[in-house]
Order: sequence, then structure tokens, then C-alpha cells
Amino acid sequence: MTGFDESAQTMSLVAFIAVATVTLLLCVMTGPDHDDLDEFYTGYRTLSPVRGGLAIAGDYLSAATVLGTTGVIALTGYDGLVLALSTALSLVLLMFLLAEPLRNAGRFTMGDILTRRAPGRAVRVAACAVTLTALVPLMVVQLAGSGDLLAFILGFDSSGFRTGCIITLGIVMIGYAAIGGMKGTAFIHIVKTVVLLVACLTVSVLIMNRFHWDTGALLDAARHGSGAGDAFLRSGVQFGGNGTDMVSSELTVVLGGACLPHITMRMTSARSAPAIRRSMSWAVSVVVVLCLLLTVIGVGAAALVGRTAITAAGPQGNSAILQVSGAVASAGEAGAVVVTAMTTAIFLTLLASVAGMILACANSLAHDLFAHGLHGMRTPGRAPVAGPVEMGTARAAAAGVGLLTIALAVPARHWNLQALVMLSFCVGASALAPALVYSMFWRRFTRTGLLCTLIGGTVSVLVLITGTDLVSGSPAAVFPAHDFNWFPFTTTGLVSIPAGFLAGWLGTVLGQRTAVEERRMYEAEEPWILAGAPPADRT
Repeated sequence: MTGFDESAQTMSLVAFIAVATVTLLLCVMTGPDHDDLDEFYTGYRTLSPVRGGLAIAGDYLSAATVLGTTGVIALTGYDGLVLALSTALSLVLLMFLLAEPLRNAGRFTMGDILTRRAPGRAVRVAACAVTLTALVPLMVVQLAGSGDLLAFILGFDSSGFRTGCIITLGIVMIGYAAIGGMKGTAFIHIVKTVVLLVACLTVSVLIMNRFHWDTGALLDAARHGSGAGDAFLRSGVQFGGNGTDMVSSELTVVLGGACLPHITMRMTSARSAPAIRRSMSWAVSVVVVLCLLLTVIGVGAAALVGRTAITAAGPQGNSAILQVSGAVASAGEAGAVVVTAMTTAIFLTLLASVAGMILACANSLAHDLFAHGLHGMRTPGRAPVAGPVEMGTARAAAAGVGLLTIALAVPARHWNLQALVMLSFCVGASALAPALVYSMFWRRFTRTGLLCTLIGGTVSVLVLITGTDLVSGSPAAVFPAHDFNWFPFTTTGLVSIPAGFLAGWLGTVLGQRTAVEERRMYEAEEPWILAGAPPADRT
């Protein structure tokens, strides 16, 4: 049960139905009205910097990030704060290092970005495969958690109800991606970001007001409520005090979070280089503010709810943000409004995040795999049939990816899903981050090096993660009854990130036959990628 009164549960259910209906209608109204690839993939790049920044922030802050970060802060204190700072730092790194080059180099997908430097079908197929590997686990995590989340809020506990929630939400998310395209999902992210800001600000103010705006009193209460004592305010609660493991985890978040394909896809939808700079400034500001608010909420959860109640609802603490919202809300209608506002924000976060990831996967399947990789359908000087066929393929791919996610999420809800979250971030950090950095900034980088980076980084993650305690050897593992733990860290980043960079370097150094030609190609593109100088041809 939730501890929410009947009024709050009823209002939350009504709010969820209303939000799902209104946002789906918004997708229909703002989605592409004819078969134009630029409109579906980029929305004609019509978003202003402010709206673009809110959309980027919304896409970046997934439900797993919002719920997980709050839970980690509530359970581990200082270590959770470091995670929140790493989340913000990742977007700052994207803003200063990659945002403008990504906008200049890209057109629609990750494959477009990478083939700007190293054209070829193999690169597009590899980019599509890595996109799916990085995003499908993260979608499964969020969709699988939706059943538990709704059951917690509404007070239901049957397996059938949870399964029904997963299927229903999955179908709604497919509709967002297939109908709305880039512009439709962008508006959903904008609404989600605004609602999440307002809800988190309200709950944070109520928490601080409960302690008379005395930060010391809040921290003292959190220290006692967490069960960790003074260790709550020091590093070492998470990962059993293993500092190296913590460094590996934070490095993975910093490098992986901002390089996931649904985030880089937003860079290509900006109308100009100055526009993406202003959009990223807004996005970073919003994410920093939200991370600060989530910190207050997480500490407040430790103080007002306590570790026992938080872990009873889930060992990862993903319900902490909802539990503390109920704890600070006053009785009666006013309290129900506060709880409803937070549950609505979480609903929107869940719906928008998965819809954006489905869109990124569908775009890659249609554009990189189908149109370029398998059929070579697209050519300079677009064929009249290419747009409608490719757009129909993208919509069909959205349905296919969404149905696959639903099929995986139903059984996955019985697992510990932290391993899937780490898998996504590790692939982003170990395969996509090295590929993007090398492609943007290393003149000698070759197609062979790029393929080695994508394949080598991904394979290293898939191999190493099987030996972590997220998969076996601990009560919180996917297979808690087995122990084939052979890797000493919880995340693979400390080994797989250098492996990804090393694979790219070795592939470039050992495959020099076409290096001169590819270097000349890059030198011709370099002014456009790094500075936005007009290209000769951008098809």
C-alpha cells in the first residue's frame, strides 16, 4: 500500500488519464501532417532556443534518472549527491565539447553523425546496432517499473494490474513516437520539464518549511532516518566504501549519459549553431536546478520517511520521491493536490522519456538500417518515393520497437533492473563517447577505427557486465541465487571506456591503407563540423 489517502489516489488516477489523453492529442496536433522526412525527424528545426532547451532537458532526465537519483540520495546521502552532480556535469560536458559539432555534422540520426566522417553502410549498420543496444535496456527498465509505480500510487498489488499497466503505457508511448515525430515528442518533453520543475519545487519548499528552513536540522534528521549515522554525510556508503568502484560509476554517468542517441538526436534538430548553444544553456540550467531540487527531496525522504519504509517499497529507493511527497502533504484536498502534482510529473517523465527513446530507435532503424544500410535507398537528389516509404518504415519501426520493449518489460519487472540501467550508460560511455570524440576531433581517425570503437566498446561492456555483482553474487543482483561474479566493480566503465578508446586507436593505426583518403575527406569537412563553415554538400 502507498499510505496515500483515497482522495489522493483518485485524483492521481484522473490526472494520469487526463495527461495521457491531452498529450496524445498534442502529438496529433503538432506531429507531421505529410510525408516529409525533415518534418518527422527534426520538426523542420522550428523550436526556439528556450523550447529546444526544455526539450533537451526533458529528454535527458529520464524516469530512471529522476527516481533513481532521489532514491540513491535518500539511502546513501553524500554519494547520492555526487551522482546528482555527475548527472549535471555530463550535460555540461556535452554543451562545451560536442553539442555544436554534433549539430553541424548530423542530420537525423547517430548514423548520419558518424558517416559524415566515415561514409559507408557498415558504419550505419553498426551505429543502428549500438543505438538499439544502448536504448532498449533503458526503455525496458522504465516501462517495467511503470507497473510497480502505478500499483504503489493507486494501492493495487495484483500481478495482472501491473502487467496491464505496462501494456497500456507501452501502447501510449508508441503512439507518441509514431504520430508525433520529433516535434510532437519535443512538446511532450517541454510540458514534462515544466510540470516536473513545479512539482519538485513545491515538494522541496514543503520539506524545507517542515524544518523551518534550517538546513542543519534537515541533515541531522536525515542522518538518523537513513540508518547510516554520520556516514550519511561522508563518502563510502554506496559500493561498500569501494572508492574505485565509485569512480568507475561516476565516470560512466558523466561520459555515457550525454552521448546516448536520444540525446544526440536533439542536437541535430536545432536551427543553427548559435541556437544550439543557447538551447544547451537553458538545458544545463534546468538540469542543474532539478538536480538541486532532487537533492533536497532525497535528503527530505531520508529525514521524513526513513530507510526502512523506503526500502520496503523497493530496494533501490525508486519510490522515495512519491513517499516524501505524501509525507509533507497536509491532510485534505491541499495534500491531495501536492501528491497528484508529483505523480503527474512522474507519469509525464515516464511517458516522454520512453517515447523519445522509441523515436530514436525507430529513426535509426528506418534511416540507417533500412534506407541506407540494407537497401541504399537514399541518394543525393532525393527520389520522390524515398520520403513516404522511409517515413512509413520509421512509424512501423516505432511500433516494432515499442512492442519488443513491452514483451521484454513484462517478465523483466520481476528482476533487479539496475543492471540494465548500467548496461545502457556503459555502452554510451564505452562505444558512443569514444566514437563521437574521435570522429569530431581526430584527423587520422578512419572507418576501420570507427567500427572497432563501436564494436569493441560494446562487446567489452557486454562481456564485463556479466561478471559484476549487478548480475550475480549479491541479494540485489539479477540472479541473486547464483554467484559467477568475476569482475571487481559494479560498473564496467573503468575498463570498458579505455577499451573503447584503445580499440579505435588500434583500428586506425593498424588499418592505414585508406587513411590518407579518409583524412582528406575529414579535412574537407572539418571547418563545417567544428566551426559551421558552409559545406559543399550536406546530403
